[in-house]
Amino acid sequence: MAHPRIQAVVVGAGMIGSVHATAIRSVGATVRGVVGSTPSRSAALADEWDVPVRYPDLDAVLADDAVDVVHICTPNSLHADQAAAALRAGKHVICEKPIATSLADAQRLASAAAEADRTLAVPFVYRYHPLVREIRARRMNGEFGAWQLLHGSYLQDWMLDGGTGNWRVDAVSGGPSRAFADIGSHWCDLVEWVAGVRFHEVTARLGITRPERPAGGGTTFGARGEANGAGRLRPVTTEDVATILLRTADGILGSLTVSQVSAGRKNRLWFELDGADGSAVFDQENPESVWLGDAGGARLVVRDPNQGSAEQRRLATLPAGHAQGYADCFRAFVDDAYAAMAGRRPEGLPTVADGVRSAQLVDAVLRADAGLTWTSVEPSSVKDTKELSA
Repeated sequence: MAHPRIQAVVVGAGMIGSVHATAIRSVGATVRGVVGSTPSRSAALADEWDVPVRYPDLDAVLADDAVDVVHICTPNSLHADQAAAALRAGKHVICEKPIATSLADAQRLASAAAEADRTLAVPFVYRYHPLVREIRARRMNGEFGAWQLLHGSYLQDWMLDGGTGNWRVDAVSGGPSRAFADIGSHWCDLVEWVAGVRFHEVTARLGITRPERPAGGGTTFGARGEANGAGRLRPVTTEDVATILLRTADGILGSLTVSQVSAGRKNRLWFELDGADGSAVFDQENPESVWLGDAGGARLVVRDPNQGSAEQRRLATLPAGHAQGYADCFRAFVDDAYAAMAGRRPEGLPTVADGVRSAQLVDAVLRADAGLTWTSVEPSSVKDTKELSA
């Protein structure tokens, strides 16, 4: 679906900002502008990205009535305030996760979206692999039976080198959780959505493998949007690795291993769902096929626009054997988000409610690690934090 009337602005110009810009253009919308960490950076990016309007800062974007949607791709600590400001200005929002670095702020952002009557979508884009949709459809058709065990991992190695620094290491900029909030949240969102479950309680252990890392690490944003310096070492307070046990309200057990220091693993989100009648395995680094097992054996099912569920066929935009991947997922997510902004209801679009759910899980994992016990994912009350700034 083309969206030629949509005028979008990307706030934040790192790797993920450029991914958003590519996806915006691929669905026929216009990247109207880009905002970097400083006015001079924004001007340089406007030239580099070849956008029609130069914005010195976010305030200028929000004052422009021609802007339909703001894509928030800044450091985590800025998400909630920037997204809330955009909503109050009447803009739709696509906000990178986590949508806030505290559960209370995530819940307030959801309220802001409801009050503004605007769409706030969250890029849990792994939902958009066609074969993820195929597994979900087969679950909904009862193919796997009652779940027995849900397990998997999300492994990367980009923080393996002790000389690697990044704003995500700083708990002020990145939030109190790093590896789980950054990538474990993707696994939990995917498994809950595909398997049709909701994790009720968790117990977790978080680990730091590099007690010190360089400050800054060449990031374009600091805690308040300023450029950071690099070179000095600082203590690391956010986790490199995590192991989590999960349990649904009706007793289904799950396990998850998360790492940003697993050598050779670039972006390996992997899950296995084991049911009474069958099992399913998905590996994000090999998304063109899924493993299905039952008592009689195992088989591979490949992505094919002429086979399988309606959603698998909708998202399989290339013929079988012509590989699709992450960029295709992101394009499909932005396409659905823009469709929702036009009043349609796309299947499986992750919204602000899913962002709040992710914040609940991050909060529970942190509390579980601190208390060394099984911890409810949805506590009866949430301690308030700062108000979102006006």
